[in-house]
Order: sequence, then C-alpha cells, then structure tokens
Amino acid sequence: MAAPLDMEPPALSLELLPTDPLLLILSFLDYRDLMSCCYLSRRLNQLSSHDPLWKRQCKKYWLISEEEKSQRNQSWKAIFISTYSDLGRYIQYYATLKKAWDDLEKYLGQRCPRMIGSLKESVREEDLDAVEAQIGCKLPDDYRCSFRIHNGQKLVVPGLMGSMALSNHYRSEDLLDIDTAAGGFQQRLGLKQCLPLTFCIHTGLSQYMALESVEGRNKYEIFYQCPDQMARNPSAIDMFITGTSYLEWFTTYVHKVVTGGYPIIRDQIFRYVHDKECVATTGDITVSVSTSFLPELSSVHPPHYFFTYRIRIEMSKDALPEKACQLDSRYWRITNAKGDIEEVQGPGVVGEFPIISPGRVYEYTSCTTFSTTSGYMEGYYTFHCLYYKEKFFNVTIPRFHMVCPTFKVSTARMVSEDAVETNHNEYAVDEDEDSTDTDEYEDRRRVLDIPAPSGRCPRHT
Repeated sequence: MAAPLDMEPPALSLELLPTDPLLLILSFLDYRDLMSCCYLSRRLNQLSSHDPLWKRQCKKYWLISEEEKSQRNQSWKAIFISTYSDLGRYIQYYATLKKAWDDLEKYLGQRCPRMIGSLKESVREEDLDAVEAQIGCKLPDDYRCSFRIHNGQKLVVPGLMGSMALSNHYRSEDLLDIDTAAGGFQQRLGLKQCLPLTFCIHTGLSQYMALESVEGRNKYEIFYQCPDQMARNPSAIDMFITGTSYLEWFTTYVHKVVTGGYPIIRDQIFRYVHDKECVATTGDITVSVSTSFLPELSSVHPPHYFFTYRIRIEMSKDALPEKACQLDSRYWRITNAKGDIEEVQGPGVVGEFPIISPGRVYEYTSCTTFSTTSGYMEGYYTFHCLYYKEKFFNVTIPRFHMVCPTFKVSTARMVSEDAVETNHNEYAVDEDEDSTDTDEYEDRRRVLDIPAPSGRCPRHT
C-alpha cells in the first residue's frame, strides 16, 4: 500500500550515511572538529579516529613526513596528539616557521654549508619560561615557536641574517640564541623593554624587538636603533622599522634568501635588493643594479641616508670576440626626493678600467648618501673597442631607486626639549642639502674569472 502523500520523509542523519561518504565529509574537518566528533556517537568516534584523517592534520600543522612517521612507529593520530601536547600553543605559527627553517637550511646547505654548522638545536619550553622570568616580560609566541625549532646561531661570521661590505666597513648579523638575547635585554631609556634579535660583532649593530608598547613603539615591532644626534637627551633614539612581528620579519627575510632575492657572495648572504626591471642592455652588454640601505651609517636627525649599490656589467657569451672592450669613464645623474640634480663624470669605476669580453662579468660596489629619504641614480659608461681603438660607445646604466625604510622619531626628543624647539624639530627632516656620492665607504668586488684589483675607489663610481 502506497504511503500517504502528506507524510514527511525521515530526517537525514550522518549516522545513516555509508562509511565512505562519511569519511569523505570528515576529511574536510579540522583537528578540533574531529576531536569533537569523538564525543557525538560511537560510530563517529570510530570513524573520526581513522588514521588517514590524521595524516592530513599532521602534515598540515606539524609537517610530519612519511619517513618521520615510520621512524616514530606510531599512528598518525598518536603523533598528532603527542606533538600537540608539546607544541600546541604554537599551532598557528609552527608550520609556517618550520617550513621557513627547512627551506633556509636546504638552500644554505647547497650554497653556504658552513653557515648551517653555526645553527643551534631547539630549546625546551622551560628554557623560554626561564627567560621570561629573567627579563620580566612575555615573549611573543611566534618568537618562542621559532626557538623551539632552532635556538638562533653561534656568534660567528658570517651571520645568518645577512652581511654588507664596503672598503672600510663590514657588517654581518648573527641571529642571537635565547640566552645571549636575554643578556642584552634593555631597560634603559630609549630602548626600554627591547630584546635584541641580531648582533654584529664588528659594529655592535642589533635589530631589536619591542616587547611592550612604550616610547612610541608598537608591541613586537622590530627595528634598528638610530641615535638622535641633534637631541640634547642621550636617550633620544630614532628607529628604522624592519618588521611588525617576528613571524613577518623572519619569513620575509627567508623568502628573499631562498628565492635568490639576496645574492650569495663568498659564502655569505648579502642583503642587496634587485629590482628585476632594473636592467639595461646596450648591444651585447647588460648592466643590472641592486641596492641596500645601511642603517648603521644613517641618521634621521641630522638627515643622512646612506645607501650602497652593486653593479653588474656583463657581455653576452654569444658576442663576437672583436666586441671586447674597455671601460673608460662613467657619467652619473643623481636626483634626490626634492628633484635636485647632481651630475658627475669621471674616469673608470672604483679606480678600475675593466675589460669586458664575451661571457665575462665585472661587478663592483659603491655607495651614495642623500639628505632626503629617497632618490635615484642613472647614467652611462663610455667604452672603447679593443680591436678598433678609435671606436667609442656609451652603455646605459638603468635608473635605480633608493628608499629609506619607515622610521619613527624619538619620543625623548619630544618630551625633553622646550616647546618652541620641539614644535620646530619634532617631525621635520632637513632636506636642504644635495645628495652626495662618496668614496668614504666604497668597495669593489669582482667575481668569476676577473682578478681582484688593488687600491682605493674614486668618488662617484
């Protein structure tokens, strides 16, 4: 007998679904929901413990590989739970930071193997708790999480966080281990409640992380300190901002390294930034430029922003042998943020007159300063042909921009100086001076098969 038309069909329940579609539905759930399912019914308890469901969770949150799983001889669910009991507070950060560390180790293992040897093993949770008790401040979870993977590095050269070299200036920053960082924790005016993240044994330069929102800093902001040389108060510290959190700061740096954004030179990471559009080709010769800001040689008060640039000159390997040529001179057109222009012309580059032939590369490093927070340079090199000595030609240097990082002025300047002086100087940056290009910190660097030159670099190279 047919059922009456007005009877409602029975309600659909998950319990009534066959096993395969139900497992498919459960595969879309996160670990929290899978755990909740364990308490709903006996069947859901059984199915939510299906090991392949937890394989996905282990790979997503803890980056556990099949090889690691086989070594631990546990089910995927047991591995997830045991790892969560140790690292659960970091679950929103762990996979991102672990991948960054793994990518960095793999990349440096192939290019800078001795740097890998300087990395320290992870610290325990109780070690981080002890540091918090020592300094009287809470450490952010992303910072703690990173140190559960690697406890920074030994104080060695080269440093993991990048190098920079000019003729009479060298900087290489180590990522500090937790005990050394705690020993450098600052409570003095100007750097109150700031923890050093990096340190350069040559310059004393550090990047700091603010553990509290004091003295005009945001909590967990990362910065280079920059003494205010024009303030009467010695605690007046301006800041060049390098990150808004440890996670953002560290993963951004690692991404630039492993994608080739920072070059590896002499087994070191050099923090030059190359704009892929900053390339110019004239005939068979290509010129490309990368730049870097040097906070340790810069200041906000007085306004003095120091940049270094690295130029690569290369002749195509397919060029004819008779295209070999020698650089005679260079011309620069330097423009600051106010539109003021300075033109410079002189012989050679960094005191050199390099010969370029098919497949050969010449690279050198020079520098410039601006009294404005940004500026750009462009110009050309003049070459003569070695086979036709009377033939001269110009090679374009592409326009390249230099921009100072975001900075904050010292709050000590604002509160310590009288009202008239404060109103005049609080946020003003004097930009009346023209930019200058100096040999004071210039360096040359050659690579490949070009021999190293001697002597100092001339100005405006």
